[in-house]
Amino acid sequence: MLPHGQMQIVMKAIEKRAILIVLDGVGIGEMPDAAAYGDQGSHTLANVAAAVGGLRLPQLTALGLGNIAPIPGVGPVSAPNADFGKLTEASAGKDSTSGHWELAGLITTVAFPTYPDGFPAELIERFKAATGCHGILGNVAASGTALIELLGAEHVRTGFPIVYTSADSVFQIAAHEEIIPLPRLYDICRIARNEVCVGDHTLARVIARPFVGSAGAFKRTANRHDFSVEPRGTTLLDLLAEANIQTTTIGKVDDLFAGRGVLTKIHTTCNAEGIRAIVAQMQAQHAGLIFANLIDFDMLYGHRNDPSGFARALEEFDAGLPSILVNLSAGDLLIVTADHGNDPTTPSTDHSREYVPLLCLRKDTPGGINLGTRTTFADVGKTIADHLGAVNSLAGVSFLRMGCLDDADH
Repeated sequence: MLPHGQMQIVMKAIEKRAILIVLDGVGIGEMPDAAAYGDQGSHTLANVAAAVGGLRLPQLTALGLGNIAPIPGVGPVSAPNADFGKLTEASAGKDSTSGHWELAGLITTVAFPTYPDGFPAELIERFKAATGCHGILGNVAASGTALIELLGAEHVRTGFPIVYTSADSVFQIAAHEEIIPLPRLYDICRIARNEVCVGDHTLARVIARPFVGSAGAFKRTANRHDFSVEPRGTTLLDLLAEANIQTTTIGKVDDLFAGRGVLTKIHTTCNAEGIRAIVAQMQAQHAGLIFANLIDFDMLYGHRNDPSGFARALEEFDAGLPSILVNLSAGDLLIVTADHGNDPTTPSTDHSREYVPLLCLRKDTPGGINLGTRTTFADVGKTIADHLGAVNSLAGVSFLRMGCLDDADH
């Protein structure tokens, strides 16, 4: 059900399909307020490209990625296959949760709390009492991989979970899968989400960070799980669920919306698996929304300051694009964008406050329209709602009727 007082009038029109692909952490230049977030000089795409001597992205180049901003190796083309532009984050923050919510038409005006000096003692005591953990390790803002190497052996010896945060609003809990088995780790995270990170300490996400291995060779596993706070208002997913329009999420998307409004969820462990899932779902689902997050850019390379790995992931996505494009049907709406930046060339290992790219196309419809610098990510959700026939009061302005996205039956 939608939150009280926010019921929307929803009209289901001719069945259509939209595919929204979020390249997690792929920013395209610092926003005007980047200095307030410590992100001066961030430009994920351009800086990654410069670090590796230029990117090789023929598919994205043809769509018009290089028409948005100068990117070494990705030049502008005279006739892009897609409409192009960039999105400004209107929400307070640079978190995956607020980024995805805003893409779905919900702007976060009050920032989630962050803890650059670690969590206050009363919050840690509440965590220990609620979960039955006799102690914790860490309680710092740090790189998770570095912290696991530093504290992993002590964790194995004591059995205490490693608790830490970052520049984002996250309560992260790392544990060796043989010391705290996954079901127990997930239970601890659920308790933290529902009983600890509440009130003034309502963080955006509680994240399970399991790992395996031995001292000197600890390694995170693919069993990460995000426990997000519920959206604070109506999102595109709520609207489509109310209208009985099929919504499928791929990757961590359903976690970021606390499962709300999601009819089918497909969890994936890497970009390659995510691309295969997008293609398979396009072949199986012929109407409604397919909403995917590809996480490797952010999780494996942005947070680890690895521009070479980031570049490889971009090129792997580019190589997978033809399998997505060939499965578009007449009238389909495909949008490729991101949720924030994560520049791996800067000293920070955290997200960066950046514009994100916007590429938008429809099968058999000419592209090439410059959609400009949009004032909010929410324009994406508004446009998808417009395309699927959902009358709504989401934030943002639809660009459906601009240029090649003009639709005669609207």
